[in-house]
Amino acid sequence: MSATSAEIVSVNPASPDDVVTTVMPAGGIEVDRAVERAAAAARGYARTPAAARGAGLAAVADALEARSQELAALVVREVGKPITEARGELARAVAILRFYAQVALDPDGESFPPADGRSLLLTRREPRGVVGLITPWNFPVAIPLWKLAPALAYGNVCVWKPSEHAPACAAALFELLRGALPEGAVELTQGAGEAGSALVAHPGVAAVSFTGSEAVGRGVAVALTERGAVAQCEMGGQNAAVVLADADVEAAAGMIASAAMGYAGQKCTATGRVICERPVLSDMRDALVDAIGRMVVEAPEDLGCQVGPLITPAARERALGAIARAKDAGGRIITGGDAVDTAGNYLQPTLIETDDPGAEVAQQEVFAPVCALLAAPDSGAAAEIARGVRYGLSTGVYTRDLDRALELARDLDTGLVRINQPTSGVDFHVPFGGEKASGFGPREQGRAAREFYTSTRTILISPSR
Repeated sequence: MSATSAEIVSVNPASPDDVVTTVMPAGGIEVDRAVERAAAAARGYARTPAAARGAGLAAVADALEARSQELAALVVREVGKPITEARGELARAVAILRFYAQVALDPDGESFPPADGRSLLLTRREPRGVVGLITPWNFPVAIPLWKLAPALAYGNVCVWKPSEHAPACAAALFELLRGALPEGAVELTQGAGEAGSALVAHPGVAAVSFTGSEAVGRGVAVALTERGAVAQCEMGGQNAAVVLADADVEAAAGMIASAAMGYAGQKCTATGRVICERPVLSDMRDALVDAIGRMVVEAPEDLGCQVGPLITPAARERALGAIARAKDAGGRIITGGDAVDTAGNYLQPTLIETDDPGAEVAQQEVFAPVCALLAAPDSGAAAEIARGVRYGLSTGVYTRDLDRALELARDLDTGLVRINQPTSGVDFHVPFGGEKASGFGPREQGRAAREFYTSTRTILISPSR
């Protein structure tokens, strides 16, 4: 991605000569107009019967499914996602829409015993009104929809600011939304930081859901809190795979390699650390080297691709800098460590062993196919190392011992704990989000999304005499 004059130019990360699209970024005036259009539609959309709102989401699902192959190819071209993962993302996006098309018909309140014994005391969940959505480039269809679908199902209207690295995917999805939903239900504002800041600061926006970096997310949360708006921020993680001595090493290594290096490590739930009980460290090291060595780094449109390019040349340079600093700090490169000598932003999948849980490579999210390997004397020490970062999104635990699995599920401080599963899996029908620096505000996805996209109204209806 590069900018020429005021334009945003989207470039294929696997083929730098391929310009995907060019868009003009929105500034404050354009954001104002988008919010005004959404606000004008808000009351009418909130009063739309729930069944009609659900039918609208189902229509979007049908339209998206009909064009899923085309949009998967666009995802591959614009953000470098391997084609098999891109197709999976589109299938998940369709499922998300169909799930919330039915959730729109859920009960929207409760009744309670009144104090006088004869009145009607109840609560209703009401939409917040205009909500802002700021989404990243790495899941350019699924993440926008896991925000848009519940927001719309519960009766809100949305102003959506996608990543400047995925404007073509955003425009294609917006056309499908606009074709199936009432005018003003969703407004699109393309742009970078200026557009996002204007959306967060706008007094007409009641709530903002953000997915992105920790630094930006903290600023978003502070700005919204200061003006009394509601914030939901998902801000990444430095996720650990904890491998106990009784684990199936080969199976664990395969899952960990995929979670750490797949899609070039560009997922907030990617594995950034592997913490092994010392008796299994040597076997695990060898198994990881073998599993990583078998991963295919090639053009993302090829069916065999597993890794693909990083999103920008700058992202690759940052990753190479992190690798160099890890080596300078005493880390040992077990495999990888260099750029791939080909067109595109490719980096070799890299495993770095370190004896220091406080080392930068073990503490900081690289957002690239770079993973730290650490040893722990026992499961308690492994859990302590896993907890010893400021993030708290996802942890994978590999063991055959149910007792220790249950113990670690209690001891770990992440929003997701996955036993004998990779850190990178997400189920859209259950709550998703992190602790500590990984998340701020209510959880996303599933029916938990109602807590963010609605507020509670308590209503007392008494007889007139």
